Amino acid sequence: MTKKSRNARVLMYSHDTFGLGHLRRCRTIAHSLVEDFSGLDVLIISGSTIAGAFDYRARVDFVKIPSVIKLRNGEYTSLARHINLNDTMMMRRSIIRHTAETFQPDIFIVDKEPMGLRGEVEETLTYLKSRDTRLVLGLREVMDAPHLLDSEWKHSEIMQKIDKFFDSIWVYGPPDFYDPLIGLNVPATVRSKMDFVGFLQRNGVRQKASGHQTPDDYILVTTGGGGDGSDLIHDVIHAYQQDPELTHRAVIVLGPYMPANQREKLIAKGGKIPQIEVIEFDNHMEGLIAGASAVVAMGGYNTFCEILSFDKPALIVPRMRPREEQLIRARRAAELDLVEMLLPGEAAEPLRLAAALKKLPGRNPPSKSASAITLEGLPHISTLVADWLGVPRPDK
Repeated sequence: MTKKSRNARVLMYSHDTFGLGHLRRCRTIAHSLVEDFSGLDVLIISGSTIAGAFDYRARVDFVKIPSVIKLRNGEYTSLARHINLNDTMMMRRSIIRHTAETFQPDIFIVDKEPMGLRGEVEETLTYLKSRDTRLVLGLREVMDAPHLLDSEWKHSEIMQKIDKFFDSIWVYGPPDFYDPLIGLNVPATVRSKMDFVGFLQRNGVRQKASGHQTPDDYILVTTGGGGDGSDLIHDVIHAYQQDPELTHRAVIVLGPYMPANQREKLIAKGGKIPQIEVIEFDNHMEGLIAGASAVVAMGGYNTFCEILSFDKPALIVPRMRPREEQLIRARRAAELDLVEMLLPGEAAEPLRLAAALKKLPGRNPPSKSASAITLEGLPHISTLVADWLGVPRPDK
């Protein structure tokens, strides 16, 4: 390796105001990079309240910025209610800039929010661009309904700023699955920077096992962070209550962001059903998914990648607001016969959901569908990074 590659540094930004998706995606990429490049260090800037609950490999660390949470109405508030939101945003902006100045990254990867929460990384992008840092925007394969994303981005001139600042745009999905900027007026200069790297694979051999003792054969029910997952959990429990023929074991993970009152009610309800085990949180969800016979989920990006990676029959009941991301992903995946899908209103019918749950373990896994979906994101990213650092491409 060259001196540059031995001392290479990658800084990642994850705004983390709702759920676990952004941090988990950054962590997956970071772990893959340090595995492929022995001299590379990764630092993740995260607003997640539980960033410290996860394990990090050697040469991967995180900087915690003050947490801001997104409310159901789409507004934001400081997690520390005694601190004004504007003051919190000033602290976040200052920490992000100071971290970049101190760490001096060769590559800066911004996850999903091009300018950060309320524009908090724009100043840092300006600084790093003047230092010839490679600036990368990472986008989920589905962002939101085109009309909603277009309105949101036009308000802050985001497309023009993407064109101005970023050298590359990584789309974490294949081009034949979905285009995150479909329906938007995308300049040719922005299109030319887009690289559909592919879905981010999780490797079961490298994942730590869950710390929870689980049955030998179970359906895993997960709603990610759980902040808006109580309806699905309630519907699953209700289906078990209403159909005595639904006897398959179920492990339900509530998620760390589920409100306490909802958590207590669901634990009490689930505890009355012998076939159901309720877990509040597990920081090795990959291990739980790998061991399951099937998965029921809302269809966030990371869970969907894990369903594909571990080739599990899956039933998706997507969130439909405030973003339509999960709905779009679930519809497209169902169209390709990768998963089964029920809308939330359909899943609220207990016998309909019970029928779907009874059939689920016998459903064909994603690999048996006619679509040729591959998970090439991590090796593709390593190839791009190797080219930028001027080192041989890693063998994977």
